[in-house]
This record gives sequence, structure tokens and C-alpha cells, in this order.
Amino acid sequence: MPADTQLLAAVPLFERFNDEERELLASQLDEVEFQAGQMIFRRTDPGGAIFIVASGEVEVFIEDSTGSRIVFETVKPGHFFGELSLLDGESRSASAQALAVTRALRIDRQDLENLFARHPTAAMDVLGVIGRRLREADRLLGVRPRFSPNEAAEERVTWVQAIADAAADFSGRFSFLLVHAAWFAVWIALNVGFFNVTPFDPFPFGLLTMIVSLEAIFLSCMVLISQNRSGQKERIRSEVEYEANIRAGLEVTQLHVKIDAMLDQLGTRLHLLEKQVSQKPPNGQS
Repeated sequence: MPADTQLLAAVPLFERFNDEERELLASQLDEVEFQAGQMIFRRTDPGGAIFIVASGEVEVFIEDSTGSRIVFETVKPGHFFGELSLLDGESRSASAQALAVTRALRIDRQDLENLFARHPTAAMDVLGVIGRRLREADRLLGVRPRFSPNEAAEERVTWVQAIADAAADFSGRFSFLLVHAAWFAVWIALNVGFFNVTPFDPFPFGLLTMIVSLEAIFLSCMVLISQNRSGQKERIRSEVEYEANIRAGLEVTQLHVKIDAMLDQLGTRLHLLEKQVSQKPPNGQS
């Protein structure tokens, strides 16, 4: 239905209009209403209009290659959205969803040309919104993680986990076995009188047994801690693989959509060619 002049007066974009101009514009615009959660348009939809929010809230967003939602802006009353596709004639570059019951004004391309012809400064307002959203997109891209999840996990390692990782790594090396073999040989040699010194841990080497037992307890705990860390890394690796699979699935879906669109266009053109050929008279006939 046609827009109300009082509704136009509440929109900052039209605050410099007089009553006569508002009445003229109100006769050209349509007032639409969306329910909470309703999709107003989706990305890649044809762009045919700008929407100016009179009441309610609208979320403008895109979904990245992993399916995560990146919110560009929450449009409040008095602000507008959907202007980019109307200006360049391309499909929608983002999706819009009503967060609450929303009343909005719908402006098509002809209405927009009339608006700019009467008030050129309104074009600067539209360009300002586009620039703000481009800056927001740049900001969001700038804060996206530039390192792998494994690197992020490494940054959260505590000093206990670092010691456990180092101990588990060293205990799995051949040098660990050589160090203990040399230690046991020297210890036993000193306490059996091989070097003619007073034994400090005579046979059956109770002190050595206690030290080795304590070492085994602490080393097993450190290995378990390190194994838990390895499990966390495996979960992170699984999440990365899952995101990669989602991204690949989305790309395949987009390829299917493009191929289907190409087939539809090809079928339409073939149908037109067949129609033209069937209507064309044979050679030698008028």
C-alpha cells in the first residue's frame, strides 16, 4: 500500500523534504511489513528495491564459505538497506532478515532516480551508507584468524603443559634410554665397590629403586597430560577438516546453481531459436 507522509517525515533521508514533496513521494512508494524472523531477501536474489526501515530491526549479513554468519549491520528505524544491488543492477550481495516485526518503505529504481533528481544530497547519504558497510566488511576481514587453529592452541599452552610435552617428547627418544643406561651403570658400579669408594646405596639399591619409581610416576603423569594435549590437537584438526568439507560442499552447491542457471538460459535461447526457425518461410517462398 502507499506510504504515509508522517512515516516519511520520520525518516532522516527525507527530513529536508517539504510537505508537498513528501506527498508526491508517498504516492510513489510502497509500505511493506515483515514478521520477526522473515527473510526479506537472500544473497544472489535479483535486486529491485531499497528498503527504508520505519520501525523494527533488520539484520544484513552474509554466510562465509564455512556457513558462518557474518553480520554487516543491524538496520534501525530511519536507516536503509539493499541499495547496492539497485545501484549497480547486479544480484543481492548480502541477505537481510527481520529481527522483529518490521515496517519499511520500498523504493524501486525509478523512485530512486526521482529522489536523486529532486535532492542530489540524498545520493551522498546513500553513498555514505555504502562506504560504511564496505569499511565494516574490511574490518571483519581484518580480524579473521590469519593462523591455523593449531597455532591458536599453542598460544594457550600453560607452563605445566609445556613441561609435560617436553618430557613426553624426550622420553620417546633413544637418547633417553642411553642416559638411563649410563646412569644405572655408574650407580651400580659405585655401590658394588668397583671404584673403591664407600657405597652410599648398597645392594639391593633401595634408593635407586625409590628414585626410579618416583620418576616413573611423574613421567607417566606427564605423558598422560601430553596425550590429552594431542587429543585436543586431533579435535582441532577434525574441526578444520570439517570446515574444509563444508566449504567444498558449498562451492559444489554454488557450481550446481550456476550450471543450472546456464542450462536454463541455454534452454530458453534454444527454444527461441527453434521458434524463429519454425516461423521463417522456406527458401523461394514469400
